[in-house]
Amino acid sequence: MDREKMTTTSSNKDGRRRLGQSDLYISRIGFGAWAAGGGGWAFALGPQDDSESIAAIHKALDLGINWIDTAPLYGLGHSEEIVARSLNGIAERPYVFTKCGMPCDDSGRIIHCLRRESIIRECEESLRRLCVDAIDLYQIHWNKPAEELDEALETLSDLQFAGKVRNAGVSNFTRRELERAEDILDVASNQPPYSLIDRTAESDVLPYCAENGIGVIVYSPMASGLLSGAMTRERINGLPSDDLRRTKPEFCEPALTRNLGIADVLADFGASRGVSAGAMAVAWTLQNPDVDAAIVGARRPEQIEGIAPAAGVTLTAEELDFLESITASKTETPTNTATF
Repeated sequence: MDREKMTTTSSNKDGRRRLGQSDLYISRIGFGAWAAGGGGWAFALGPQDDSESIAAIHKALDLGINWIDTAPLYGLGHSEEIVARSLNGIAERPYVFTKCGMPCDDSGRIIHCLRRESIIRECEESLRRLCVDAIDLYQIHWNKPAEELDEALETLSDLQFAGKVRNAGVSNFTRRELERAEDILDVASNQPPYSLIDRTAESDVLPYCAENGIGVIVYSPMASGLLSGAMTRERINGLPSDDLRRTKPEFCEPALTRNLGIADVLADFGASRGVSAGAMAVAWTLQNPDVDAAIVGARRPEQIEGIAPAAGVTLTAEELDFLESITASKTETPTNTATF
């Protein structure tokens, strides 16, 4: 990563950025509603209290966050319903982004499907659950099955023309998949994972999006909570049985020791600024000029309140250099021996 590039950012004076070439001007941080789906489904993050989810969304809006990212997958529609409940009666409504491509089959099993009929059905169900006439950003969740992608892209284009979707985007797309998508659809944005632990997108996805005017919203900037500063071995051992993170490699040894060490370094950097390790982790992603915004999940109001300051944090060149040096190793435990 080019350090000079990482230290240069551009934003409007109100702190919002235009998402690619779309008509969306978004806050640098958005509210991620995965956890609002609750527990009891594949890919769940454990049980969640609906009232706390709603309170967290309200706090996010109070802090100036103007978009929410959800998906029908999250809680099999429950997250979208919670988003709608939280926005009921809100005068200045935020943008609502959702996704398609991972419906349930007749037996209730989650599948990957990008067929036209399926996407149209998903879109109508999302519109109903979200209580909106049009979706601000509708994203293909994954390019699976790959042989159905063209059909999905054409369907999203048709949904835009019909006024059901204002902007169409994708999620988890590689550079090659983006090139293919752009032949059919005006792609507003891509949503890749990106954090100090997972920097895969830097190699070609982020540069390609920047070169071609595709907006970038990154997810998991805190690596599913590993870089939040609140994650410990004891907490990981106590995660609910249906919490997806229990089986993720980065939550297991030998990677876990290294990753918690990175979180400790971020906590040191944040201490002088009065912000958390999580806020520093998110700020690091936002300092890449190819990144427009980052999704931050929160279960409770205090969590989003603790991360929101990340939008205003700038890491120094020395801090960026040090993070570059410690993340270059995949196994060693980082130790902050530098003085800043």
